Amino acid sequence: MPRWLYTLILRFVFPLIWLRLWLRGRQSPQYRLRWRERMGYTLQARPVRQPLWIHAVSVGETLAAQPLIAAIRQLDPDLPLLITSMTPTGSERVRAIWGDAVSHVYAPYDYPGAVARFLRHWQPCALVVMETELWPNTLAAAKAQRLPVLLANARLSERSARGYRKAGALTRELLTAISVVAAQDAATAERFRALGMPDERVVVTGSLKFDLSITPAQVALAQTWRAQPGLQDRPIWVAASTHAGEDALMLAAHAQLRQQLPTTLLILVPRHPERFDAVAQQIQAAGQCSARRSRDEPILPNTSVWLGDSMGELLSYLALTQAAFVGGSLVPTGGHNVLEPLALGVPVLTGPHDFNFATINAELRAVGALQTVHDATELANALARLLTNADARQEQISAGQAVLDANRGAVSRQMAVLTPLLLRP
Repeated sequence: MPRWLYTLILRFVFPLIWLRLWLRGRQSPQYRLRWRERMGYTLQARPVRQPLWIHAVSVGETLAAQPLIAAIRQLDPDLPLLITSMTPTGSERVRAIWGDAVSHVYAPYDYPGAVARFLRHWQPCALVVMETELWPNTLAAAKAQRLPVLLANARLSERSARGYRKAGALTRELLTAISVVAAQDAATAERFRALGMPDERVVVTGSLKFDLSITPAQVALAQTWRAQPGLQDRPIWVAASTHAGEDALMLAAHAQLRQQLPTTLLILVPRHPERFDAVAQQIQAAGQCSARRSRDEPILPNTSVWLGDSMGELLSYLALTQAAFVGGSLVPTGGHNVLEPLALGVPVLTGPHDFNFATINAELRAVGALQTVHDATELANALARLLTNADARQEQISAGQAVLDANRGAVSRQMAVLTPLLLRP
């Protein structure tokens, strides 16, 4: 597919894109705001010095970018940073983490006019794209302006690689705009090479997710919660980043678990905030006594499920628990980051659909640091073992910590790739 045909198709689906935003706004009103930014318009003033543009699609990419951005600011504290995202939740995370210390807008949709307006206003010095968010017209415009582009913390599953191969000429063209691919693992690097990326422009740096740091404030919040009478001396597990179709499985597993451990508390944390109310209704329909974090409802001794319907507090929930299940993996979504529980010393479980993190999870499974479950019963049995067997729990934690320790350092390796791009004349 040539790029002109891609652009023509994009123009035909233009009304559907706005209709989708409007429909999503029924559950999350933020989708109906700031539409001008999505077409490249902004009222924000451009910094005097050219900013570094960092594109982080949503929450996961924003969190992954945190240690890299910290290193960039340490290298050059005066370098203005422009962070773009595509979702309201990603936008909220950017503001919660950095506030007014960075500029933030939605990224322009991949229409030539929108991208041109965006670049004309912001005039960035370079572009860092987190993970794999490759937009042909955006990259073509960056190349036309001789803008260095780093694909940071890059990951590419075999399924995604097949999609790019089908795009043929379009993929080959967009790859010419990328200066360097900083791949999370050797498999990702090989897939980019197979798509046509020259060997010298692909570097295996490891995943930034291994360099996750836990702040004292996150741990302190968990300790504050733990002081509540309804949370003391109870086994607690987290179902993190669940998707539609998984919440019912979590509740079924929890009901089975409570037959063995009647005081167990489940902290259920849906991935998308627009699902919070629907999940609350599911909990009620399941007959579970629940409380909602967003309403500051107290955790009572008979509370069975705490709905974690808040943003930016997942690490605090994890710091409170003895075991965790990471969602998006019992449904074919591709899974989410299992390293966050491990960084907090929490043994972790996941489902079989974890292709977005296949390499990391395979390494963890090989040493016994990650368990895979296929249904509610397997999940309940695995949780019962972890919550009642301190030795088994510690064995899995130790194995996970060893993998984390062995893989740290991705930030410095990716900074070694990024720094020459920033120093270009």
